[in-house]
Amino acid sequence: MALDAALMALMARELSDKLLEARIDKIFEPTRDEVVLTLRTRTDTFKLLLSARSGSARACLTRESFENPQVPPSFCMLLRKHLSGGKLMSLTAEPGDRILYFRFQCVNEMGDLVQNILAVELMGRYSNLVLVQEGRIIDALKRVDFEDSPIRQLLPGLSYTLPPKPPRPDFFAKEPEELVALAAQKDLPASDALMKSCSGLGPVLCREAAFRAFGAAVPQADCMTEAEKQRLAGAIREIQDAYREGGRAWIASDETGKPVEFSFLPLTQYGTDRLTGFESYSEMLEHYYSRKDRVERLRQKSHDLQKTVKNLYERAVRKQAARKEELAQSGKADELRLCGELLQANLWAVEKGARSVTVTNYYNNEPKTIRLDPRLSANGNAQKYFKDYRKKQTAAKMLVKLMADGEREIEYLGTVLYEVESASGEQALGEIRAELKSQGYLKYYKMRDKKQKPADFLRYRSSDGFLILVGRNNVQNEKLTLHTARGKDLWFHVKNAPGSHAVVMSEGRDIPLTTQNEAAQLAVVHSSLSGGVKVPVDYTEVRNIRKTGDLPPGMVLYEHYETGYVTPEEGIAEKLAEEGRR
Repeated sequence: MALDAALMALMARELSDKLLEARIDKIFEPTRDEVVLTLRTRTDTFKLLLSARSGSARACLTRESFENPQVPPSFCMLLRKHLSGGKLMSLTAEPGDRILYFRFQCVNEMGDLVQNILAVELMGRYSNLVLVQEGRIIDALKRVDFEDSPIRQLLPGLSYTLPPKPPRPDFFAKEPEELVALAAQKDLPASDALMKSCSGLGPVLCREAAFRAFGAAVPQADCMTEAEKQRLAGAIREIQDAYREGGRAWIASDETGKPVEFSFLPLTQYGTDRLTGFESYSEMLEHYYSRKDRVERLRQKSHDLQKTVKNLYERAVRKQAARKEELAQSGKADELRLCGELLQANLWAVEKGARSVTVTNYYNNEPKTIRLDPRLSANGNAQKYFKDYRKKQTAAKMLVKLMADGEREIEYLGTVLYEVESASGEQALGEIRAELKSQGYLKYYKMRDKKQKPADFLRYRSSDGFLILVGRNNVQNEKLTLHTARGKDLWFHVKNAPGSHAVVMSEGRDIPLTTQNEAAQLAVVHSSLSGGVKVPVDYTEVRNIRKTGDLPPGMVLYEHYETGYVTPEEGIAEKLAEEGRR
C-alpha cells in the first residue's frame, strides 16, 4: 500500500522527535527516485531516506548501505548547494494530505541566513521532491510541465502550490457518527462508502473499520441498520483513538510470510497470528520495502549495461547466421570449377558475344548450359569461373575459423549477459564494464576509481569443512581457476550454460562425495540454470584445465572430466555461507 495522510502525520512526529535541529552532513542520490540525507545531532548520526519511487514512496530513517553513482546527478548537486550544512528547524505534515515539509535554516552563497523547504510529496506515481525558497520552486526531482499536467506545474521559478484534493472532511476532524451518516448516503459497501466520504485515510484502514464492525460480511452503506451504524461508529472511534495516541507500527503478512500491508494499528482483517509489531515506523517501512527496493535499484543501474550487452549478443548471433549462410553458398564452389573446366574443353563452341553456351558434361554425358559474360572471350569466361572458385575456397577456409570465433563470442557474451542480470551491486557492474572495455566492446568507458579493490570470491564452507570458492564474474572465474586453484583442487561448472566457476580447495586431502555434491549445487545456484532440476555439471581436477590465448576471459578448455546431475537444495548457498562464517 502507499502511505496515507494519517500515517504520514505519525511519521512526521516520529522523525521530528529524532531529527529536530540536526544538521545536514552529506547528501546523496543513489538512484533517480531516491535521495539520502545524512543528519547529525549532538549525540547521533541518522540516514534519512526520501524515496519518490511510485511503488515504494516513503520518508524514513534507514540503516541500509547505498552504492552511489560515480557522478552525482544534477538534482543531488542542487540539494548540496542549497541544503549542505542546513539545520532542520521543523518537520510538519500537510493536514489531510501526503506531503511532508522539511524546513532547513541554511546559509546562501552571499552568507545570509535563508529558509529552504524540502517538500516531500508521497502520492503514488505522482511522488516528488521539491525544493522551495520563499514560496518559489528552486527545482524538483521530477519536473512537471504543462504537457504533463495542465493543473499543476513544478518548474524552477514557479510558485509552489498544493495539489488539488476533493472537498471531503478529514477523517480525524469529524465525530464517528457524522462520518457514518455521510457514508450511509452512498450506495456502496460500507468500507468503500467510508473511503468516498472522508480524506486522510487509506483504503486498508477503511476495510479495517468495516471488518471490525461487521467481520467478513460487509453490508451496503445505505442499507445499514441503526445497530450496524453504531458498530461502524465504534470501529471508527477505535481507529481515531489509536491515531491520537500515536499508534504503533504493524505489518500484516500473507500465508507465505510475505508482507502485504502496514499501518499504525493491528490489521485484524488479516488475522492476529500474521501481524508483526515494530518499535518505529521507520523500521516498519524499511522491513516492508527494503528487498523490493534493492531489486529496483539494481535494475535501474544495470538497465543501460544490460541493453548494451544484449545488443552485442544479438549482433553476434546475426553475424553468425550470416556466416552460416555464406558457408552454405561456398559449398557451390565445385560447380564453378566444373563450369571452368567444361569451357576450357569447349572453347571452339563458344561464339563471340554469346550470353550462354550448352556443352556436354563429360562426367555424366548430359548437356549443361553455362552462363557467359558477353564482354569476355571464351578463355576469359573460363578463367573468371576458376577465379571465383578459388575465392569461394579461400572464403570457406576463413569462414570455418570465423564461425569458431563467432561461437566463442556468442558463448562469452551470453556469460556476460548472465553476469549483468545477476550482479549484486554497482561495484559488480563496474567490474563487468571494465572487462568489456578490456575486450574492446566498450570504447568510451573510463575507469574512475582505479584504487578500488576488486571484490573477493564468494566463500563457502562445506559440511566436511572444505573451503569452496565461487567466482563472481568472468575475470574472477579466470583468476580462481588459473591462478588461485592448484593441481588436485576440484573444479565445477554447469554444462553448456553461463555460470560461475566453483572450486573445492583440497589442501592435499581427498574430497568426500558430500563436499563434491555441495560444490556442484553451488555451481548450479550461481548459473543461468539455477532453479533447474537434474542440471548437468562438469567437474574435473584443476590440473586438467588449460587456456589458449584466443579465448576470452572466463572461458577455459578441459579434458578428462565427468558429468553429474544435480538438483540444488533450497537455501543451500545461505546454509554453507553461514557455516563458513562460524
